[in-house]
Amino acid sequence: MVNAGTYWLWQQLAMSDALPDEALPTVIEALCSTSLAPYGVDGRGEERRTKALAEAMPALLARVTRPGLRRRLLQQADDKQLAELAGQGVVAAADLPTILRTHRPTPGLVIGLARHPDQVDAAIGLLPGMHDTDLEDVVTDWDPNHHLYRPDAEPAPPIPPALFDAVLEHALTPLARLLKDPQHEEWEFAQRVDRGLPHEFGEGAPWRILATCPDRWHDLVEHPTLGTAVQHLLLDQAEARRSRKMAASSSYPTQDADDGPAEQPDPKPALDTALLQACLPALCLPEMASLPKPNVTARHRLHHIANRVRYNPRLTDIAATQLQAVADDCVRRGRLLTPPRNDDRKHRAVAIAEDLALLSTNPAHLAKACALLATLEQPAVVSTPPSPRLSRITAGTDLLSPVRLLERNYQHRRIAALAALADNPNTPRTAVTDTLSAMHPLELAWIGHQNALPDWLHTAAAALAPADTNEAVLRLLTDEELDCHPDPAAVLQSWLDAPESEGFWSRRDVYRAVLDSRHHTLDHLRQLPADEILTRNEPHFALPHLLALCGTQPQRWTALLKALGYGPTDEKITFGELLDSIQDPAPANAV
Repeated sequence: MVNAGTYWLWQQLAMSDALPDEALPTVIEALCSTSLAPYGVDGRGEERRTKALAEAMPALLARVTRPGLRRRLLQQADDKQLAELAGQGVVAAADLPTILRTHRPTPGLVIGLARHPDQVDAAIGLLPGMHDTDLEDVVTDWDPNHHLYRPDAEPAPPIPPALFDAVLEHALTPLARLLKDPQHEEWEFAQRVDRGLPHEFGEGAPWRILATCPDRWHDLVEHPTLGTAVQHLLLDQAEARRSRKMAASSSYPTQDADDGPAEQPDPKPALDTALLQACLPALCLPEMASLPKPNVTARHRLHHIANRVRYNPRLTDIAATQLQAVADDCVRRGRLLTPPRNDDRKHRAVAIAEDLALLSTNPAHLAKACALLATLEQPAVVSTPPSPRLSRITAGTDLLSPVRLLERNYQHRRIAALAALADNPNTPRTAVTDTLSAMHPLELAWIGHQNALPDWLHTAAAALAPADTNEAVLRLLTDEELDCHPDPAAVLQSWLDAPESEGFWSRRDVYRAVLDSRHHTLDHLRQLPADEILTRNEPHFALPHLLALCGTQPQRWTALLKALGYGPTDEKITFGELLDSIQDPAPANAV
């Protein structure tokens, strides 16, 4: 047991040039032994020992050559110390077998070794098995001042080309392997539930590593094993990154002293025409062409290609024939234009119409896309009385106008998709005008507010649009307004009977308005989701009804306890269903 107060002395001895080699085992033993006290481990003593050892470590490792002593020192060091010691040249490739017994390879250790030309190969040997985010850190942390923004700091030497090539290869190989064998079970495992696409196509560490070397993209797209993966990443991410930069620069414009905010020129496209053409083999996702479940994969393939074209509009000219052919193939193989039979497919129908408006030149498919939009449920646009604070904010604006209310919950997507179809010169005009009659009055009014649409569409919509758009809005009245109505309860019921809209919050507005109104009855409450009532802070909504129903009957209280655990959150029940389950509980021994 070492006295905690003497660690400073052992540290000074370890760092002294006068210390003989024969004393090294004793000094190392003192600095590596756990600090103990009569009651066990001495926490404060351990802090002193750890600090003393960390400061003495470079001097000790520079002198110690005996494997046993060196191993004991290296096992005491943490990941950060090992990275620093490797950067100083104190830890070398010969120490890696000892280090890897107790430590995992870290980006810092790779960087520290690679700062010495004779250790680059050893650093590359640590890359296999590292997570892609660790591979990214090897590149981003190479310059220690990268995040400090210190203009006076000495620039870091460039990352060794061999190391960067190895990092890039290890980062892209999983995606390249997946693309080479799309029928492999890993493809299905890599699909995201909400998008149905391999997550490797999205923005991640492989792309962020690739983004650091735009000067090499022309060569990498032709790489024999990684080229396809590079093409996919460039098509998905290069221009998307540029768009985000443009949005950020527009949010913080530079100020010109004389003329106000100076206009920033648009940055050049990230992918020039030659690079776009080199990426054409990957443009239409041939890997997804023969995957199972075509009704799912074809839809996602079409949507993914459309997003690539949205970020790279020049593709509509460069690859027009290719895009038209794959759009027709996706529609036929996935039967994408069959009328939807459930709410989930209805929501997807809008995206299908938007994508075909961008990619297709087939008049029959475009006409069917118009008809598909007509089958969707009309939105229910709800207007709630604004709070005093909101009224001050919106004064003098059109933020509370009916058309803006339509846009608030993205309920204009259906009419926007129809407008996009109308903008496609291959869409039959009669298909668009026939669909207008199935649109909500506010959707027709929305067209009148869009200046970029063709005149014939404005004319056709204006002929059907209502004279007063306020009549098409479901207004949630205040109690003061309801007091003047002959049947306030009927008004509340009309709110509940309105068709459910795509916007989630509009239904919540209805529920909240009904609960907040003093005119609601038990019949109204029975139609609301049980969660909306039971989770309210005000107990008077549910408590009186539960007390009256359960009373002094223990079986009903037991049924209430069971009913309140009615299952996963996606299995919603109404308050009325909850009350009915309590009133008529199932027999205890029912099979």
